[in-house]
Amino acid sequence: MSIKPPFTALEIKKAPSGFYEGYSVPIALISKIFMTLLVIWALVWPGNANSVLSTLNSSVLNSFNTFYIIAVGGFAFFLFVIALLPATGKKILGAEGEKPEFSNFSWFSMMFGAGLGVGLMVFATAEPIGLWGSNPVVLDGDVVAKSEEAVGAAYRYTFLHYGFHAWAIYVTTGLALAYYAYTRNMPLTIRSALTPLFGKAINGPLGHVVDVLGVVATILGVSVTIGFGVSQFVDGIYAVTDFQWLMNGDTEAPKPSTVGLISALVLIMAMSILSAVSGVGRGIKYLSNLNLVLSIILLLVFVVFGSFAFAMTTFGSSLVDYILNFTQLSFGAYAPQSAEAFNAALPEVIKSLPAEDIASIYSGATNAWGSLEGFKGALPASVLALENSDVVAASLYEAGTQGRQYGWQAGWTTFYWAWWIAFSPFVGLFLARISKGRSVREFIVGCVIAPAIVCFLWMTILGGTAIDLELSGVANGTIIGASNTAKLFVTLSHMISGGFLSGITIMCVVLIMTFLVTSADSGILVMNTIMSGGEQETGIKHRIIWGVILTTVIGALIVAGGAEPFGALKNAMIIGALPFTVVMVLMVISLAKALYRDNLRSKTSESLQPAE
Repeated sequence: MSIKPPFTALEIKKAPSGFYEGYSVPIALISKIFMTLLVIWALVWPGNANSVLSTLNSSVLNSFNTFYIIAVGGFAFFLFVIALLPATGKKILGAEGEKPEFSNFSWFSMMFGAGLGVGLMVFATAEPIGLWGSNPVVLDGDVVAKSEEAVGAAYRYTFLHYGFHAWAIYVTTGLALAYYAYTRNMPLTIRSALTPLFGKAINGPLGHVVDVLGVVATILGVSVTIGFGVSQFVDGIYAVTDFQWLMNGDTEAPKPSTVGLISALVLIMAMSILSAVSGVGRGIKYLSNLNLVLSIILLLVFVVFGSFAFAMTTFGSSLVDYILNFTQLSFGAYAPQSAEAFNAALPEVIKSLPAEDIASIYSGATNAWGSLEGFKGALPASVLALENSDVVAASLYEAGTQGRQYGWQAGWTTFYWAWWIAFSPFVGLFLARISKGRSVREFIVGCVIAPAIVCFLWMTILGGTAIDLELSGVANGTIIGASNTAKLFVTLSHMISGGFLSGITIMCVVLIMTFLVTSADSGILVMNTIMSGGEQETGIKHRIIWGVILTTVIGALIVAGGAEPFGALKNAMIIGALPFTVVMVLMVISLAKALYRDNLRSKTSESLQPAE
């Protein structure tokens, strides 16, 4: 039985002339209007914007935390299955017999450039140190926070957030885009990935909506990345110059001020727009090479002057632990614990207490960032007056375990999944561009496992040094007490000193700056690629406009965040990533259908060939 050929007649109507020549007018206008309204709202009514985004974020997490967790676990297992199956794994992303466009060395180098970015500079020390103090194993009471025993649990979740799952998100989008672009000669844009499900309907408004969701997700994902990177850039400048106006005036744990953040943002984005206007030619190539060289130098500083032996021991044991717990980490989702459910489990002696005391107990027992000792210290006097109050307090704390686990997962793992999902149109498109001629198996193994291992090494060498400095008492709590974006510089100050420290700090500032510039200009180019229906060469004026829009979105949400500059930015990103998560789930279903039917077509074609 013959199978009809796949739908490939994708038509994205573009303006033939005028300001939007070569662009899809609906996609460009809807995206611009949405972002402009967001900026106006954040600047004119910052308090209202921050409050509404926070409320919406809480509602999204309460309703969709499980969806986020299971979707990402599904992406990882889907990729591993199609890589292992002979029929799908051996398929070439291109014409039959086509060779890879890039050598293995160049291909891996470019992937490492995508992996070793702003996120790894900011969170190389902050992520392991933070998880050392709070993670699900600590919340269960199995290990004590910030103890030697808690190191393994900290790295289990560090590897989760920066490992195979994170790269599976990028590769899910990238593989879908690459498959249709190189095997079916379709445009390298988001809507192409849904043609097996929706056929010619994707040519109309539905396709516009899909592409707009890709643009919005990219803007918000890149915005969070730039926001964190700009904050670390300010911390680095402050470490070198001691310019007080850059910081918020806190003498114990100074953080970048709003003025400092906006000033740095304007500088970085101006450079990014100039880079985007120049295209992906010689300048970008030199910046990428500089990034790689400086990253290797920074890593060698930690290898020579840091806790390398401690880090390598941690790396081996944590990798085994991560793999053994892979399935549970993939699908172990938590739902919120309501006050009613918590109260129903309380003993009668507690139920008889005043309502305000019960509310206080619920709040403390379900606080994901609190400890048992802190919970005991904040209990109402009515509980402390009970007989065996220590035993009662422990049982009350245990009763709130589900609430703590949900709060931790929603505030940490789900934030990362939303961030990676929002960033996936950008990274996925990049991976697709450099992987023509690779097999599906080669693409998945090379783009999931190889960069994840680099992330693991980076996190254990830099973050392990920070933990060891705290365990040994050398840091004496200063790394823990520093802001997330300053932890790297505080760690360096305990490893080296004098002119060498100043030189390495300046090098880190340059590295952060180049990562920011390459991330921002690449994001601008990707947004223009989507709006132009997959064209890689886009108009200069539109790159400038979208660079300015990206700058104003980040700046406006930083202003709206107030005392917590990145609060509004993170909330907007988690909300904006949700609809694109739905698109990614549909991408997986579409790709599974396309691979299956293309395999049937291949078998049918072979059976019809005349015998030799």
